Amino acid sequence: MKRTAIRCLLLTYLSLFWALAGAAGLERGTPESVGLSAERLARLSAALQEYVDNEQLAGSVTIVARRGQIAYLEAFGQRDRQARSAMQTDTIFRIASQTKAIVSTAVMILQEQGKLLIGDPVGNYMPEFASTTVAVPRADGGYDVVKAARQVTIRDLLTHTSGYDYGTGVAADLWQNAGITGYYFSDRNEPIAETAALMATLPASAHPGERWIYGYSIDILGALVEKVSGQPLDEFLSERIFEPLGMTDTSFYLPRSKRDRLATVYAMRDGSLERAPEEGSAGQGAFVDGPRRSFSGGAGLLSTATDYASFLQMILNGGQLDGQRILSRTTTELMGVSHIGDIEFRPGQGFGLGFSVLEDVGVRGTPGSIGELGWGGAYHSTYWIDPEEELVVVHLTQLIPAGDVDDQAKVRTLIYQAVVD
Repeated sequence: MKRTAIRCLLLTYLSLFWALAGAAGLERGTPESVGLSAERLARLSAALQEYVDNEQLAGSVTIVARRGQIAYLEAFGQRDRQARSAMQTDTIFRIASQTKAIVSTAVMILQEQGKLLIGDPVGNYMPEFASTTVAVPRADGGYDVVKAARQVTIRDLLTHTSGYDYGTGVAADLWQNAGITGYYFSDRNEPIAETAALMATLPASAHPGERWIYGYSIDILGALVEKVSGQPLDEFLSERIFEPLGMTDTSFYLPRSKRDRLATVYAMRDGSLERAPEEGSAGQGAFVDGPRRSFSGGAGLLSTATDYASFLQMILNGGQLDGQRILSRTTTELMGVSHIGDIEFRPGQGFGLGFSVLEDVGVRGTPGSIGELGWGGAYHSTYWIDPEEELVVVHLTQLIPAGDVDDQAKVRTLIYQAVVD
């Protein structure tokens, strides 16, 4: 009992330390020490406060790290408007699809261990995917289910070219009948392997390698990580990524002791902020009071701005942070180039192994650098890594749907205008 009490005290101390000091491996600096203007960054603060004042955002947390140091870490607004609880820099957010880059990293760890190759068919490890089907639309509005032109590969899943959407495509009726819809599995009372096996029996919306389609690809990868590693996904991520990087506030489900740190979800409806309901897979309580059995590799993680910035800094550093090597430099370089060839995606961008990749700044039309990696989450969060500027940015909010709130574009512009060296 005494040993348990001492351990709890130590964990409490460490949590407080990391909350105050930022994340392991990311030291606090000053804007000027890393070539940013504090005076110009004040414009970012003013803009983010204005979104709160105008009731477009309940609150947000934004971190800017450059050259390995935190130059900006600020919280605005409320974590919970009704409770009048102020947003804090260590507030925990539902990061939704920001989970995808972390699970993609887990796959690359397994490749480095010699346990798989990303060019392998998924069916080599999960036999249910050895023979899959595709729903092909007909002119009369119906569809035919045909055998997939080839097997789905691990790389197809990493690049969202597997053909699997979120169950809303050509054969949406079959997916709905099977009970697989939406982004979140936090309320599903079954392991992700069972959900993925059911997905394998349902038709995709395109043949493998045919189109870029956003969907359950990374959730399937989460099940693959479990199968290949022999560990539950949460344990594998904790041992291989979270613990080495000091990501003490990143998990699939919220420890009940941290409930008061979880950001409340709001929705923008008819120009007004509304509190989201308590129930449902995307509700307020699912990550606290749900079954805690389904580890969604595509959208299931909770995290903080500093934790996620540590993960991104590791990628920027070529796979290591604070003496902890997660991946080799060559693997992070492989992840950071487009793998989709001529497949249509977004203007000026390709897609790598877990991230979008900026290939033409002018075509995209917003500030950044060639080679920039990024993505975001359904709760209106965004992040990016700019290797040329040695820059890591994480901007977290909890707004779904977000409507036409344009804070993400403003954050990008106001960070780059603060670069002076």
